[in-house]
Amino acid sequence: MRIGFLLVSLAVTAMAQPANTASELASLREDVRELRQRIGELTLTVEQLNRENSALQSKASQSYATIEQLNKAVADLNRAVQGDLSEQKREILAQVATQLVTMGKQTNAALEALAKNQATRPAVQTSFSEDFPKQGVNYTVQAGDTLSAIAQKNGAKMQDIVNANKLSDPTKIRPGQTLFIPLGK
Repeated sequence: MRIGFLLVSLAVTAMAQPANTASELASLREDVRELRQRIGELTLTVEQLNRENSALQSKASQSYATIEQLNKAVADLNRAVQGDLSEQKREILAQVATQLVTMGKQTNAALEALAKNQATRPAVQTSFSEDFPKQGVNYTVQAGDTLSAIAQKNGAKMQDIVNANKLSDPTKIRPGQTLFIPLGK
């Protein structure tokens, strides 16, 4: 449309100046030819841009997920995670239950062993005799000491040590405890 207008304008101008008409007409034809060439180039560029735009649109529709698809994928992942967590909880609870049963059996066995040992222990002494030598030495119980070993080391009678220290249970001496060891009569 513009080219037509330009041609008409040029023609009107050419009629107004008949002297240079031939050279101006040649110049005008050259301008029109250049304009047509430029329009052809622009048309090719527009066509190329349209092709690229179409390619990008088709690529975009293939590589992007919709919000609905993303929500569905997130929901599927949540279900999978919840299933895995439930399975792990079941496994852990089963392991804990097994360990509790084992610990219960071990505790019962230990209690039974203690009960058997209590039955074989001698009765606890509650009255003590004053019939022991009043002269002796003090002895500090060491780790691993027994009353019979202490008596043997010091040449004393075990019963005299029990009476002198009023030990109701001679098996319960402890390291660091100080005992009076009566010596000879």
